[in-house]
Amino acid sequence: MAYFRTPSPRLGVSTVSLMATIVALIGCDGPIEPTPSQSPTIATVPVADASETPSLGDISPSDEMLLDEIQRATFGYFWDFAHPDCGMARERSSASQRDVITTGGSGFGILSILTAAERQWIPRDKALGRLEQIVGFLEKADRFHGAWPHWLDGRTGKVIPFSPKDDGADLVETAYLIQGLLTAREYFEGQSDRARNLRRRIDQLWQTVEWNWFTQGQNVLFWHWSPAYGFEMNHRIEGWNECLIVYVLAASSPTHPIDPKVYHAGWARNGKIVNDKPYRNILIPLGRPEGGPLFFAHYSFLSLDPRGLNDRYANYWEQNVNHSRANYAYCVEEAKPEHGYSDRCWGLTASDNPWGYAAHEPGDRDNGTITPSAALSSMPYTPVESIRAARFFRESLGQRLWGPYGFRDAFSLGQDWFAEDYLAIDQGPIIVMIENYRTGLIWNTFMKCDEVRGGLKRLGFATPRK
Repeated sequence: MAYFRTPSPRLGVSTVSLMATIVALIGCDGPIEPTPSQSPTIATVPVADASETPSLGDISPSDEMLLDEIQRATFGYFWDFAHPDCGMARERSSASQRDVITTGGSGFGILSILTAAERQWIPRDKALGRLEQIVGFLEKADRFHGAWPHWLDGRTGKVIPFSPKDDGADLVETAYLIQGLLTAREYFEGQSDRARNLRRRIDQLWQTVEWNWFTQGQNVLFWHWSPAYGFEMNHRIEGWNECLIVYVLAASSPTHPIDPKVYHAGWARNGKIVNDKPYRNILIPLGRPEGGPLFFAHYSFLSLDPRGLNDRYANYWEQNVNHSRANYAYCVEEAKPEHGYSDRCWGLTASDNPWGYAAHEPGDRDNGTITPSAALSSMPYTPVESIRAARFFRESLGQRLWGPYGFRDAFSLGQDWFAEDYLAIDQGPIIVMIENYRTGLIWNTFMKCDEVRGGLKRLGFATPRK
């Protein structure tokens, strides 16, 4: 599991106490922690059974305004702050990393561009032009058996090592990029020469990823390959985590598909992926009982629609709803009081923290860090709780957390610490999953892909999509 996806320098920690922070915020929006009489109800979102396709939520006018503001500001990270030479997303906003391009985060950024075009924040032809720029860069950038590395130099397209032996192909980041490209291919469905040419070029990139080569002849996919170290990292892609989309795309490839047994034996571990232990009376079908960091419920499902999606192992709407509910329940009822969590201040996932970077989750990996992307990107699954958190982040924390590209990466009330940086892999899910909650745009567009629907069928998934 990718618990340390983004190396980060150690950050300073303030010595201001939690109580001082609470006092400072009371004047903005009342006390941070709920009183006993205000104890929140956990089960605010019904779990759909496998035959149901949950509908999208109704949104009040004030919620519409809030979500518009959040999405539009967050989009700026992928539009205004994109690397000027390639149009792709910078890894983070640190001045020292301005030429470090994230391939997976750029896939998320492509989805944000489609959202902005649909909402008419940018002209459609400008969005098409940015996709042409990105595709042109990717055609010339370093690739290894069709897969891109985690990081690229935005000026040259050359690989930037993510770690000493991670200097070649990254199949997971490639999958995040491909899901963005395929969604763009479906979105720009017009018959102009530019639209047809973009679709053709995306098809060429998609069809030259050698997914099955990354099995090494075994019934599992491997995450990394290095031109210097080969498969020495030996990182098997096994569930449950953020990587379902890798197997879906690998099974959907028209040129280099995996056999379904690779999914069942490798990803699902011959059924060992299934969880039968409830956490706080909430059963999460796959993975660990408490669910892990919330990006597990986001990254693969930015494009892949979990509504009505199920296979022999799980109902994936239930998986993501219950994972989000469990994360919320932990923050409200079980976390240490000194963290300052509440029914308005919740959400554990991977992000910066006062000591560096980590994947935060219920239990021992909770160090008091809240990441706005966690609650906001779960909006399709826990809309009441997520919108409540959005209001607290925006209205109570205000300019300490908010900046030119929306919410900064994370904060810790207990340490009186607020991140300075933005990270592409945290910003992208915010705008995309809010849009999926509001309109289903990205889910609906990606699921038009004939290859993906065919790949899901090959793996034994049932979906209402025809």
